[in-house]
Parts: sequence; structure tokens; C-alpha cells
Amino acid sequence: MLIVLGLLVAVLGVVVSLGARPPIRLGRLPGDIVIRGKHSVFYFPLVTCLLISAVVTLVFWLINRR
Repeated sequence: MLIVLGLLVAVLGVVVSLGARPPIRLGRLPGDIVIRGKHSVFYFPLVTCLLISAVVTLVFWLINRR
């Protein structure tokens, strides 16, 4: 199961990097914190982390229901 999950993540990564611009860009959602300084940038994807956590939790809950 871990091998299949790893392959799915790899395929998803290739599709996202080579594919057309998706309607929801993870990492660029409203609520993600970006602070630009003179010589640096601080970036914390808060809403992206919450969204990914909710989706992964839902998937594991659905798998565990069986």
C-alpha cells in the first residue's frame, strides 16, 4: 500500500509540474502568509497546510470505515 501511495504522489507531482495551470494553486491560496523584506522573503502556507490536512484526514477516515 505504501508503494502504491508513493507512486501516486510521484505521478501527481509530475502532472502538477508539467500540466496546465490548475484552478486552485496550492501554496498561493488566500490566507497564506508572505512577508517580503528588503533582502529576504518569509513564506508560511497556513491555509494550504490546513486544506491538505483536511483532505488527508478525510481520505484516511474513508479508508478506515471499511
